[in-house]
Amino acid sequence: MTDARLRHGRASLALSFFVQGVTFALLVTRIPAIQDRYGISDGLLPVFLAAVPILAGAGSVLTEKLVVRVRPRVVLRWAQPLVLLALLGVGAGDQVWQAAVALGVFGLAVGALDASMNMIGVSLQRAYGRSIMLGFHAAYSLGGIAGASMAWAGAHWDLSLLVSYLPAVVVLLPAALVGSRWYAEGTEEKPGADAGPERGAGAVSFRLLLPLCLVMCFAYIGDSTVSNWSAKYLQDVLGSSEQLATVPYNVYMVTTLLGRAVGDLGVRRFGAVAVVRGGTVLAAAGFAVVAVAGGAWTGMLGFTLLGLGLCVIVPQTFAAAGRMFPGASDTAIARLNIFNYVGFLVGSPLVGALGDAWSYRGAMLVPMVLVLATLLYAKSFGTEPARYGGGHERPRTADVG
Repeated sequence: MTDARLRHGRASLALSFFVQGVTFALLVTRIPAIQDRYGISDGLLPVFLAAVPILAGAGSVLTEKLVVRVRPRVVLRWAQPLVLLALLGVGAGDQVWQAAVALGVFGLAVGALDASMNMIGVSLQRAYGRSIMLGFHAAYSLGGIAGASMAWAGAHWDLSLLVSYLPAVVVLLPAALVGSRWYAEGTEEKPGADAGPERGAGAVSFRLLLPLCLVMCFAYIGDSTVSNWSAKYLQDVLGSSEQLATVPYNVYMVTTLLGRAVGDLGVRRFGAVAVVRGGTVLAAAGFAVVAVAGGAWTGMLGFTLLGLGLCVIVPQTFAAAGRMFPGASDTAIARLNIFNYVGFLVGSPLVGALGDAWSYRGAMLVPMVLVLATLLYAKSFGTEPARYGGGHERPRTADVG
């Protein structure tokens, strides 16, 4: 594969991560508006919210089966437009069944999209021979900030969901379709029966993959804790104003972007194991600061540390799975991706239940302990493919920018 094709593939995949960041933020930050539009009761809302990650997990499983027949870039080329159209469907309907269908399609498609994007990212990183995965996830964080800002504008100006979503879809859908022309992977062999047994599911040992699955789950428990409870914690526990309570998540997103923007340099300089260990300690320190904070500003410092720490773990977990199973990385990543949604499902109810039964300060210590468990599995991030010996990944092309 030529250097130019790799560069174009890297840019087009970064665009896909950005588009997905915008799309997902537009959905999750307007959940109250979605509830009001469709008249979804407080009792029924958790069912809708749980259905999306459950179906996303099913979409990831389906993608594992699909990439045996077609390349991941083909799955991504179809999944991303479907996610955008499903978002538009959420904004366009007016009956509960329409919301259920749109969110169901969104969940299935987003599972396929997340899995295929990370499959391609790991493949490109292998071709480059150096860490680039954090850069893709930085593009996702940037998209999340942009999407949350659009959602804020829609809420501020009291725009309908359709009016809020339509401009984003009109701009991003053609951009994603055009960008998909340059999707590229580091390996170009045809999938299917002729690809050999190394691409098969049998090449992936769940026992070896399990530590990374647990790390992925714990990281998303931490992430969902910030997403769902930071505002309530600052306002109800630390006594901030309602306006100030909206700040921690924005700070968290910005620090996530900054951490990922420079994270690849850290991996190249110090190695993945050291970066993951450092991020783990920083994230745990953030939870500890939040738990003992005496005021809102100290709490925001804790959430800032959380963003800087957690942001490196998920991209490196996908990259480690690719190194651990170089001949079946697509299968490994699809299975690992399921634990993204497990963590998302578990995190918010876990903290809420502990907060109600015990205290929200105490509840913050639980994700802290779970995130710290990553230290037990940090050596898994140094796994290298056997055929490359014990050293760093061998680049398949000349170094490209």
